[in-house]
Amino acid sequence: MSTEHLANMRRNYTRDGLLEEAAPQDPRTLFEYWFNDAVATEQPPVEPNSMILATVDHGGQPHCRVVLLKGLDAQGFVFYTNYTSAKGRQLAEQPKAALTFFWPALERQIRIEGTVEKISAAESDAYYNMRPLGSRLGAWASDQSQPLASREVLEQTLAELEQRYATQAPPRPEHWGGYRMVPQRMEFWQGRTCRLHDRLNYQLQGDGAWSRERLAP
Repeated sequence: MSTEHLANMRRNYTRDGLLEEAAPQDPRTLFEYWFNDAVATEQPPVEPNSMILATVDHGGQPHCRVVLLKGLDAQGFVFYTNYTSAKGRQLAEQPKAALTFFWPALERQIRIEGTVEKISAAESDAYYNMRPLGSRLGAWASDQSQPLASREVLEQTLAELEQRYATQAPPRPEHWGGYRMVPQRMEFWQGRTCRLHDRLNYQLQGDGAWSRERLAP
């Protein structure tokens, strides 16, 4: 692919704007507004709850991957994974991360930065038991992020688990569960014409209140 081809790929954003008078003081409220808009507007293959999770390893190397938002409460944003996976090990070493949501139909992006903590075992159990059986068995079958000899090995492991749990529900593996990102910074980006986008940045203050400022595009 030529550099010229990439340079000429551009889209003019004209759908909406983001002004201070229309933005609530609490960014979590604005997130819920935008998320509900995304659920109502975005079409497959876009999943409105997909988000890029960025972590850092012990050597300072950043790592990004797409995960799914599976919970939102007053404390933060919840997702689930294998605790011994690459991202699980990175979060154990450095419990800070960043999230990015992008909803192209709405020309909107949200960036979130904060600390990450494990949710309670009871919360993880409740979500695990809601999952389809195949997904619950998959949490047992996959030694996530570790080298795998072949696809056949994985499928054989799953077949053995299907036999083992043919007459009983599988329990949640201790190595699998949820994390909560507790936000400290949230930036809302609304595409605008001529690349003069709207950016509102919220920062959590020591007293628990949120400050808000406009950033240059």
